Order: sequence, then C-alpha cells, then structure tokens
Amino acid sequence: MSTRNPWLIVGGWLSVAASLLHLAVIAGGPDWYRFFGAGEGMARMAEAGSFLPALVTLGIAGVLAVWAAYAFAGAGLIRRLPLMRTALVAISAIYLLRGLLIVPVLMKPGAPPFDIWSSLIVLVYGVAYAVGTWRAWDRLSSGKVSHALGS
Repeated sequence: MSTRNPWLIVGGWLSVAASLLHLAVIAGGPDWYRFFGAGEGMARMAEAGSFLPALVTLGIAGVLAVWAAYAFAGAGLIRRLPLMRTALVAISAIYLLRGLLIVPVLMKPGAPPFDIWSSLIVLVYGVAYAVGTWRAWDRLSSGKVSHALGS
C-alpha cells in the first residue's frame, strides 16, 4: 500500500502556487499589489520605490514555500522535517482560520469580491492540509513517514 498522502501533496502544490504568485506580485509591481489585495498603502510604497513591499511579500513567499515543504514531507515525498505534527497542525489552523474569515466578510454588505474569493481559496488550502494531516497522523507521530529521498 502506498504511503503517499494525496491531500498533503495537493496542499503542498497549492502552497507552491501561492508562493510563486507572491513572487509574481513583486515582479508585477503596484498594480499587482492592488489587484491581489495587498492594500493601497503597499501599492503606493511600491510606486514610491520602497523596498518594504517586496521584502514583506518575499517573506510571505518564503513562509509559503516552507509550508509546502512540510506538506511534501508529511506526504512522504521528501525527508521528514522537524516538528512534523506541530507544524502541519499549525499550518492547517492558519489556513483554516484565514479561510473562515469568509463568515464576517459575507455578513458585511458590499464586501469586496477579493475578500470573498481569497477566503474561499485559502479555506480549500486549509481543508487539504487538515485532512492530509489527519490521515497521516499516526505515521507523523512515529517517524514512519516514508519518503523518496532517504531518511
């Protein structure tokens, strides 16, 4: 029986995509910051040549890449990483909590479409991580996560 975990594989690729999108926002400049909901302040700082928007966005891209690595490790595609259970539970919780912001957003008349669709997208991420973590729970605690690159 395969020990690969399709939920965490999907979650990992979703995090990779989000990480790459954040890098694209840096390259895309102020209009991309606006379109992807970073806020007018970030867009204006980017227009003024400030490095802060790029540094913040690069930091987010880095975090998302690490989260992808944890998903891939939990799925058995790469080596086991430190604190697997703790990290995957925390990542799942962060994605789910961010996704659940859809509830107050929907209660607000005239909510921006970005707030709605971004919450729904992130909620999907959270479900993928949470289900994948739950399915891998026993293997994650015992260090039995198999991987393609050795132990």
